[in-house]
Amino acid sequence: MTIHCYGSINVDHVHRVTHFPVAGETLADNDYAVGLGGKGANQAIAAARCGAQTHFIGAIGKDGAWALDLLSEAPIDTSSIALSDAATGHAVIYVDTQGENTIVIHGGANQALTRDQIDKALARSKPGDWWLAQNETNLVTESIVAANARGLRTAYSAAPFDAIATLAVLPHLDLLAVNEGEAAALRDHLGHDPDVPVLVTTLGAQGVMIRERGKDSAITLPAYKVTPIDTTGAGDTFIGTLIGALDQGKDLITAAETANAAAALSVTKLGAADAIPTTEEVTAFMENHA
Repeated sequence: MTIHCYGSINVDHVHRVTHFPVAGETLADNDYAVGLGGKGANQAIAAARCGAQTHFIGAIGKDGAWALDLLSEAPIDTSSIALSDAATGHAVIYVDTQGENTIVIHGGANQALTRDQIDKALARSKPGDWWLAQNETNLVTESIVAANARGLRTAYSAAPFDAIATLAVLPHLDLLAVNEGEAAALRDHLGHDPDVPVLVTTLGAQGVMIRERGKDSAITLPAYKVTPIDTTGAGDTFIGTLIGALDQGKDLITAAETANAAAALSVTKLGAADAIPTTEEVTAFMENHA
């Protein structure tokens, strides 16, 4: 099967700092790097490095051709990535000494995707393929509704969180992934947990909680204990690996355990896409931590 990732491509500008700047403060950084990021790109790379056949639907500006080369190396099918007149999306990321981050995003070309791109991508899909999306592009709801109607399995990472957008796609999802804050915000809007076939709530250093429709209780899987250097992209690594493992036939719990290991490995390296491990690295890590 194939994972069709409808998502963002960003140029990440990463500043390592002693602390996050407060209002009015000018702060000198300790280090600076530029790399590939964006929730869509991160998730697609994680799925591809997990061994899944991955097809990307997105857009870049004229300044983003290098991103195509990096995605292709994953390997990812980049034939549905359009060239936009807008600048390639970018993110300014601050990472503190504890490995935590704050991020400011400019959408750029990520907000210039078209319905024609969606339709052409779906025309080459098969029922049972996965459609994976998040909130850093335009036409997210339209893409998920169309994919669901065509018989694809749909997964949605509700970040950056938008309650209205999330509520709109809930009836069309097979899997919803949120972090603790997003889960709490969604409960505030609904008055209860969302009713989706699979609800995945990442809990940071505490692991992940999985709730399946029709089952009496949720299952919590503990996180692997590592020393974090940079948590940027850890959630994307988790969801991309999870969908990649599911696409390859792993059961939900085994897939989540694999995704937990991939996310743990990713925070021990600098960067977002650059920190995503290969399936060989994940397998060795799990064997060493059995």
